[in-house]
Amino acid sequence: MNKSRRQFLQNSTQLAASAGLTTLLPNEVMVASQPRLFSAADTVSVGLIGCNSMGWADLTSMLKNPGVRCIALCDVDQNVLNKRAADLAKLPSVMASGQKATLYSDFRKLLENKDIDAVIVGTPDHWHCLPTVYACQAGKDVYVEKPLANSIEECDLMIAAARKHKRITQVGQWQRSGLHWKAALDYVQSGKIGTIRTVKTWAYMPYGKTFPVVANSPVPEGVDYDMWLGPAPKRPFNRNRFHGTFRYFWDYAGGLMTDWGAHMVDIGLWGMKVSTPKSVMSMGGRFAYPDQDGETPDTMQVLYDYGNFTLSWDHAIGIGRGPYDRDHGVAFIGTQGTVVIDRSKWEVLPEVEGGKYLTPAMPTQYGDGKDLDRHTLNFVECIRSRQQTNCPVEVGRNVAVNAQLGNMAHRLGQKLYWDDAKSTVTSDSKANELVKAHYRKPWSLPVV
Repeated sequence: MNKSRRQFLQNSTQLAASAGLTTLLPNEVMVASQPRLFSAADTVSVGLIGCNSMGWADLTSMLKNPGVRCIALCDVDQNVLNKRAADLAKLPSVMASGQKATLYSDFRKLLENKDIDAVIVGTPDHWHCLPTVYACQAGKDVYVEKPLANSIEECDLMIAAARKHKRITQVGQWQRSGLHWKAALDYVQSGKIGTIRTVKTWAYMPYGKTFPVVANSPVPEGVDYDMWLGPAPKRPFNRNRFHGTFRYFWDYAGGLMTDWGAHMVDIGLWGMKVSTPKSVMSMGGRFAYPDQDGETPDTMQVLYDYGNFTLSWDHAIGIGRGPYDRDHGVAFIGTQGTVVIDRSKWEVLPEVEGGKYLTPAMPTQYGDGKDLDRHTLNFVECIRSRQQTNCPVEVGRNVAVNAQLGNMAHRLGQKLYWDDAKSTVTSDSKANELVKAHYRKPWSLPVV
């Protein structure tokens, strides 16, 4: 790629470096050059921000595609960073090319690398917004994990940044690239199951039975804990709030509602061709394991009103036999039959009247388990074509709004009415405080 393709203003970069990058670079000093035209043969150089778990899965999936190379890794945990650097070096494609990745502990330094075309943001949820917005301002395309952000206000800023800087974005809701998901939704939208009156979405996960409260402890060696907290409130280090299990604390994430809900509710929205609800109600709590650590509910049901149908979300931790005997899924319930989908298969359950099926029976249809690989391929192809991906930030924002509203209704114990044009809950100041992002100084929301 042309080394001059993207660049910050030289003086502002030097100023930030001399200041130790203690504050974020403001929008007015971050400039992206005009995107150059790609050809199918162009090499796409990728940097990974957040190297644990799904960030690493996204990267290794993306590297399966010809012409993709990883030239940068960034993580605030030096132990994770070193491990992933070693793992990367062992990949056959990397061994063959001899390409080495530059290692960073601060994503802002990574974004100064002019050779990077796209970044993967695989951080905890509370860290999705800032790297995404600043990557867009630095002229880089972005693959960001779901949920899009930890607040609705951040989601709206991410859309504004992607649009303003004409960036290609892909959110990690990889069912959007799945063939059997698309086939099932084509069937749903064909009218063969009649009028759809309700959609059920759920995740019953058998994990999480053991999560005891533990004492605060010293920060592990090699971890920049203040950077890991970032805009989240200042708290002593506690391993339960760290890798993996961060998602059960409101400071950083939203529990199963924003984890699995960002996947399953998204399919409901896609199938019904809707975006955000008129109103939301929620009930639930920490019923099964009240003495364990964490803040998010282990059991919760949410009901969304879309005017001419309802959509429900149902989750439970510690049990795996969910609706239709599936631990996760989506059911479109029509007057003539029901279509049930999960990551492995989909099927039609016809209604019966007078001894006859009201819609034709058909064999169970199976997926091939390659949805993530198709999703990362779609991102790479769209970087080159400059066409919209299967799941741009606008799609990620809509399901994040649904998920955040579900959690907000639970936390406040009241029904919420949503005005999407204004991105606000009507007549409820407490709810709108949860719509907003509240950043710990010296961090601040980016200006787009």
